[in-house]
Amino acid sequence: MAFDIDMIKAVYTRMEERIDAAKKVLNKPLTLTEKILYSHLHDQDTLKEFKRGETYVDFTPDRVAMQDATAQMALLQFMQAGKSKAAVPSTVHADHLILAKLGANQDLQDSINRNNEVYNFLSSVTNKYGIGFWKPGAGIIHQVVLENYAFPGGMMIGTDSHTVNAGGLGMVAIGVGGADAVDVMANMPWELKFPKLIGIRLTGKLNGWTSAKDVILKVAGILTVKGGTGCIVEYFGEGAQSLSCTGKGTICNMGAEIGATTSTFGYDESMERYLRATGRDDVADAANSVAEHLTADAEVYENPENYFDQIIEINLSELEPHLNGPFTPDRATPISKMAEEASKNDWPTKIEVGLIGSCTNSSYEDISRAASLAQQAVDKNLKTKAKFTITPGSEQVRFTIERDGFINTFNKIGASVFANACGPCIGQWDRPGADKGEKNTIVHSFNRNFAKRADGNPNTFAFVGSPELVTALTIAGDLTFNPLTDKLTNEKGEAVILDPPSGLELPAKGFAVEDAGYQAPAADGSNIEITVRPDSERLQLLTPFEPWDGNNLIGLKLLIKAKGKCTTDHISMAGPWLRFRGHLDNISNNMLIGAVNFFNDATDKVKNQLTGEYNSVPDVQRDYKAHGISSIVVGDHNYGEGSSREHAAMEPRHLGVKVVLTKSFARIHETNLKKQGMLALTFDRESDYDKILENDTIDIIDLENFAPGKSITLVLNHVDGSKDEIKTSHTYNENQIEWFKAGSALNLIKQQQ
Repeated sequence: MAFDIDMIKAVYTRMEERIDAAKKVLNKPLTLTEKILYSHLHDQDTLKEFKRGETYVDFTPDRVAMQDATAQMALLQFMQAGKSKAAVPSTVHADHLILAKLGANQDLQDSINRNNEVYNFLSSVTNKYGIGFWKPGAGIIHQVVLENYAFPGGMMIGTDSHTVNAGGLGMVAIGVGGADAVDVMANMPWELKFPKLIGIRLTGKLNGWTSAKDVILKVAGILTVKGGTGCIVEYFGEGAQSLSCTGKGTICNMGAEIGATTSTFGYDESMERYLRATGRDDVADAANSVAEHLTADAEVYENPENYFDQIIEINLSELEPHLNGPFTPDRATPISKMAEEASKNDWPTKIEVGLIGSCTNSSYEDISRAASLAQQAVDKNLKTKAKFTITPGSEQVRFTIERDGFINTFNKIGASVFANACGPCIGQWDRPGADKGEKNTIVHSFNRNFAKRADGNPNTFAFVGSPELVTALTIAGDLTFNPLTDKLTNEKGEAVILDPPSGLELPAKGFAVEDAGYQAPAADGSNIEITVRPDSERLQLLTPFEPWDGNNLIGLKLLIKAKGKCTTDHISMAGPWLRFRGHLDNISNNMLIGAVNFFNDATDKVKNQLTGEYNSVPDVQRDYKAHGISSIVVGDHNYGEGSSREHAAMEPRHLGVKVVLTKSFARIHETNLKKQGMLALTFDRESDYDKILENDTIDIIDLENFAPGKSITLVLNHVDGSKDEIKTSHTYNENQIEWFKAGSALNLIKQQQ
């Protein structure tokens, strides 16, 4: 029986009535996205036609998922909420803290030894509050969720931006910060601005070297890293139905890279096959009984231009394999153009390492297609020219591919198998020689490729592709190799060509696993004590943030004016810093150390206005805090894109930053700032960004009138005595303003208790 089957059946039982009610109010056919959203309203009495991109709406998600790095802070906050048990089915997955270095077994044991304090904390907290715990080695959160918890028509939130992976099983699954998870686990409504809708019609059918990964790489090239902001992407058409369920998951997973709220597909036979293959016949049967409600109404897909805010069409039969990068996941290059682009941009073409797996591409189908190429290399006397690594997405997939001989095949070409964890994808990779900072190229099937992301080296050029394309390029060792047209010279000096990859959607003998790694919570956790050592370097109990005192913010020092791309990796790096994710003060020592200072083009080097000297960003801010001075951070476009990590909002808040002012925000980060009681503002005129000078002291002069839709005025006090007055906008509604006044959303929850 599936996990939480009674909850799933309850969702389906009420779905028809709620969808019918929504149709009467909207007086039109509904997209799948609308059906799921309207059937998950927190209060059905609030049902009305919500304005896309404008109206904030309260929802009740069906479940919550958290990975270990973000779960620490989320659960530390939940411990303050005064609840005895999580209100909805919730899980924690230990996948982020495992360092890839030597190989699966050794790396896993080393991780358990190194992170034992954190794992024990998570195990005991989940046990106490009725939360399922997937132990280290069980797998990557999104793969485990797809295999065990995702269900068509459901709604979930997760404390990781790639929670959206569950859209491959027809969910509306959304990445959030830990404070949002606390809301839902505390039985509070969860707020989201009603999204705009992007419809992507897929025609034709994938063939040859092209895979589902190439669909989203193409879409990323079209929409860029911010083109999906505030939108849900819904895929449909004959091409969508021809894709496997896990292929759909891959596409939805990387929807995070276009800034989309989430992506989803309508329920179809591939989803039913996957549900049954993963032991969830009961979910498949229940879904079949309400199948008409688990996809859009027929009229929507027949005339999509009438129901979506934007339409994109992609012919899968004509789609070419892509490589995206370097340094951004939306720089899309068809493989036939890579040689030209590499030459034009002076990209290093020798491939040092190829890496496949991750939450994006670690399904049985992905691994089987890559293994077919590895077997070709053996049969055709080819040696891999680059190092090759495989990261299985779950213990179930790892056990099954080992049983079916794929790991043995990879071993024949010298591949290394890492633990079932995030590993290199999130910077948890102890790569030999990375500290030298040498210019080099890697290719991988991950989702992100920001500078320093995988190995900490700013000169590693990382390109994103499908597992099969990455495998072929690893064999060739050359970024310019096009497996559709080019030949390779084997060990005998013969010219050989790689045949297109082949694989199985699902294992012919079914999935198998001896120990999936799941720990069920105690039936009654009331007597379980949670202890955190006061001298711990890894964990720190939280102290509530101070509420707003009701006065204007006067005398703010400019901490940093960030130039260009400033992701959550720039604001709060991962990699070795992951060990401090449960200790707010310690991890705050990485605050904004990756952001580029506009005034000197340097990272982690800003001017301390009290001393006139340049120092690291956290050190300067700690000096301001010690002197009772608050500060402001200024950013560029799409500030905070990338991971959902709320540490990027909590660290500035903890150290005394009061305001973040940007040209535009990424959705999750803006919400995280609001949740932590920060003031998130955008320039009314983007050109005002240029008026902010290095030595400015800034006043906010009309905060007493803080209200929805009302602009806020900043006065820039320049060092020469001159002043500039600029107008800024915000997206706070009345409830979010109450978060600000209370000092944080969590403070407000506690007040309401």
